[in-house]
Amino acid sequence: MEPHTRRAARGATAKLIGQKVLRPREQVEEKIRAAILSGELRSGERLPSEAELARQFDVSRTTVREALRSLVSQKLIDKTPGVGGGSFVRSVDHQSLGNLLQESLHNLLQLGNLRVEEVAMLRQYLEVPAARLAAQHRSDEDLAGLQDIVERQKTISVDDPDVPDLDARFHAAIAKASGNRLLASFVHALHRETEPVHYLDLSPEVGRTTVRQHQKIVKAIAASDPDSAEKAVNEHLVYLREHVLSL
Repeated sequence: MEPHTRRAARGATAKLIGQKVLRPREQVEEKIRAAILSGELRSGERLPSEAELARQFDVSRTTVREALRSLVSQKLIDKTPGVGGGSFVRSVDHQSLGNLLQESLHNLLQLGNLRVEEVAMLRQYLEVPAARLAAQHRSDEDLAGLQDIVERQKTISVDDPDVPDLDARFHAAIAKASGNRLLASFVHALHRETEPVHYLDLSPEVGRTTVRQHQKIVKAIAASDPDSAEKAVNEHLVYLREHVLSL
C-alpha cells in the first residue's frame, strides 16, 4: 500500500475524540442554559448573584456578566434591577413560546425575508385544523370564553380600539380550545404579528360580516361539530385573505 493510501485509510477510521474548546464565557453560558433546559433551574427561580456565580465557576464577574447578557438575548432569563432584583429564569411555557415566535416573525417581516401573505396562508393551514380540534375537545370554560368575546364584538363599532385585540383573542381562544398547546402558541404568534384587521378596510359591512362568521364558528364548536367548525373557519379566513388582497 502506498504511503498516501495508508494515510487516507488511517484518516477514514480515525477515532473522534476532539471537541470544540469553549471560552470561559461560553462555558458559563452553556452550563446555565443546560440547567434551565433540564429543569434544574425552574421557571421563575432566581439565579445566584454574579459574585457567587463567579466564585462557583472560578471566573471573573465580567465573564459571568457577559454570559448572563447572552442568556437574556436568548430569552432564557430576565434581569431585574434594584433591591430584590437579579437574574431570574424566564417562563418557558407554551404562552412564552408564542411570544418568542411572534418576536422572530416580527424580525423576519421587518427585514423583508417573509411576506405577510405567506404568514396569512400559514395561519389558515393551522387555524382550520385548530377549529376542528376545538369542536372535539373544547371545555365549557373554553366555550364561555369564545361566546363572551363574540358578544363584546357585537356591541362595539369598527373604529373601537379594542377591535384588533378582540379579534386576536378570538382566534387564540379557538386554538387554546383545541387542547394542543404548541398549536395555540403558533396561532398566537401568527395572528398577533399579522393583526389581520389592520389590513382590512373595516367598513361597518365588513365588521358585521366578520362578527357573523365568528358566531357561525362558535355555534359549530358549541355543537361539537368538527366538520362545520372546519368549514366555518375556512370560509372566514378565505374571506379575510381575499379582502386584504383586493386592497
